[in-house]
Amino acid sequence: MIVKGSSNTDYQQVEPGTYLARCIKVIDIGTHESEFQGKPVSRRQVVLEWELPTEEVTQGEAAGRPLTIRKFYTASLGDKANLRHDLVTWRGRDFTPEELAGFDLENILGVPCMLTVTETETGRRKVSGVAKLPKGMEAPAQINPSILFDLDDFDSGIFADLSDWFKETISQSPEYQALSDGGFSYPCSPDGSDVIPF
Repeated sequence: MIVKGSSNTDYQQVEPGTYLARCIKVIDIGTHESEFQGKPVSRRQVVLEWELPTEEVTQGEAAGRPLTIRKFYTASLGDKANLRHDLVTWRGRDFTPEELAGFDLENILGVPCMLTVTETETGRRKVSGVAKLPKGMEAPAQINPSILFDLDDFDSGIFADLSDWFKETISQSPEYQALSDGGFSYPCSPDGSDVIPF
C-alpha cells in the first residue's frame, strides 16, 4: 500500500509497558467516517498489527503464540499524521522528499521495533509509541506470517483469509463497494468472535 505526504475486556490483553515487537500485518481498511473536533470527517485508514514475541497467549486455539496488538492510522504522511510520526521514530530518521511522494508500507512488514503500550480510560490497551530497536538488540524470529492487504491491488485470496472483523470493516468502505459494484462480491457474516483488540 502506498501512502502519501463501552469496554469489553474479556480477551487477553498485554499489560502496559514497553515491548519488543515485529510488524506482521498492514491492512488497508478503506475510507471510513469518524468525528474530529465535533465535525464528521472521512479518512482512508490502514491498520498495523505487531506480534510481541516475549508475551504469549495463554488460552484458546492461539495458546503459546505471541500476543498481538494493532493500531489504526489515517493513511497519510502529512506533517501532523500519526502514521508519519510513528514511522519516523521507528526508522530513526525523517522521510526524504522522494519517500514522501510515495512510501510503500510493505517495507515495514517483518521489521522489529519497540512498542510502548498504555491503558485507556476504558481499560483497553493502545500503542502510544513506536521506536527503533536499541543498538545491539536483536529480535527473535517472526512467528506469525506477514500479511499485506491493499484495496488498490485487491487480492481475493488474502481477503478471504482475513478475520471476519477485518472483512466486515473493509466491506463497509466505498473502495470495497466500488469493487462489488463492478461485479466482485464476497459474503461476510461476522459474529465478532475473532476480534483481536488493539
